[in-house]
Amino acid sequence: MKLPLLRSANPDRPVLWSHGRPVTARELMQRVAAVARELPDGRNLINLCERRDSFLIACCAALIRGHTNLLPSSRAEGVVEEVAALNAGSYRVDDEFVQGACERVQKSEQGATYCNFELPGDHVAVKAFTSGSTGTPQGHTKLWRSFSRSSALNAMRIRECLEPTYGSAQPWIVATVPPQHMYGLETSVLLALLSDMAVHASRPLFPADIAAALAEVPEPRVLVTTPVHLRAIAESGQSFPRIALIVSATAPLDAALAQSIEQQLVTTVLEMFGSTETCVIATRRTSREQPWHLYPEVILEPDSEGVGVNAPWFAAPMRLQDLIELKPGNRFIVSGRNADMVEVAGKRASLADLTRRLLNVRGVQDGVVFQPDGPSTGTVRRVAALVVAPDLTTEAISEQLARTIDPAFIPRPLIRVASLPRNEVGKLPHDRLLAALRAGK
Repeated sequence: MKLPLLRSANPDRPVLWSHGRPVTARELMQRVAAVARELPDGRNLINLCERRDSFLIACCAALIRGHTNLLPSSRAEGVVEEVAALNAGSYRVDDEFVQGACERVQKSEQGATYCNFELPGDHVAVKAFTSGSTGTPQGHTKLWRSFSRSSALNAMRIRECLEPTYGSAQPWIVATVPPQHMYGLETSVLLALLSDMAVHASRPLFPADIAAALAEVPEPRVLVTTPVHLRAIAESGQSFPRIALIVSATAPLDAALAQSIEQQLVTTVLEMFGSTETCVIATRRTSREQPWHLYPEVILEPDSEGVGVNAPWFAAPMRLQDLIELKPGNRFIVSGRNADMVEVAGKRASLADLTRRLLNVRGVQDGVVFQPDGPSTGTVRRVAALVVAPDLTTEAISEQLARTIDPAFIPRPLIRVASLPRNEVGKLPHDRLLAALRAGK
């Protein structure tokens, strides 16, 4: 069975906003074909493009050549080299390569007949890598038919939020997350290809930049972002054009923050639940509900060690470390993760809950509670914390935490820092936390 690369019966449908103007499906496919002609005869493309439009074009070009897109967990040279060594026939593509190939599209092709492409449903479109428990990159295979189905479900949930106000109008997506991350790929690349949506090519980081990018595209506007960016937006005082919907993922979203954003921006916040292994499998309106709404046909089988996850479009069943409780109506509640639970002096607590309580301390702008010993050493002696709180002393923070946290879980050490060592999607790799902890002592 073959499935389209780009779902669009209209060659003049906008797909991208790039360099100040919309790019149609016809133009996109011309650029994809031009890049595909210049790709080397490898089997695996490592996409290092910084611009979202270049990334999307290179991704599609690899697919129509029958290649697989490799997504390293980081673009650090050492990580990229590891992934290349594990995958024979790997080659790299960057913005300069894509832009050069696009510029060489012959003028005679500008009015060419619209040509879409079809891919075998079982084609391995992507191998996304996580670091794994040993540090060796672990690849997770994604078939094109899997992306086609999961993208349809993501689009369905987004449209359910938009339809009451905007009907069937085409949404425009502005994303603060990079397309190399699975969440960014799903929401800012695949939705543009496999649903009637379009995406801004930029990746704005600061509130003023986010507002400027949103102002460039028509309504209805969808902002794809993370809790870190939402906290910055809430505290910025920046004015924004009307945002029809905000989508959040990569870390748990606090209900109070979701409520604040909805009130400030007069919008709806939809939180997505998923992983590199599974892609998105559930959503919720975080400001109003705790349970997650599972996608149709996704099956969860929880046990004491985590949860098994399967769906008809998966290449194989998956297993996650989340601890969940099933609820009626195809819903579930996440109570934590095995790797998130810590034990000190015979008592157990969740690192996510401890972090939430730290962030609730008045005057704390950002912070994280974590295990310095790592998750694989069994019972931990202490938990530590890094905190951004310019106007508070560490003693004052600990004193306020003592009101809501068992003394065994008061972070020691608790180090004030200027900023947390987040990566490009707002996550906090353990090695970065340890380095910041050592530097702050």
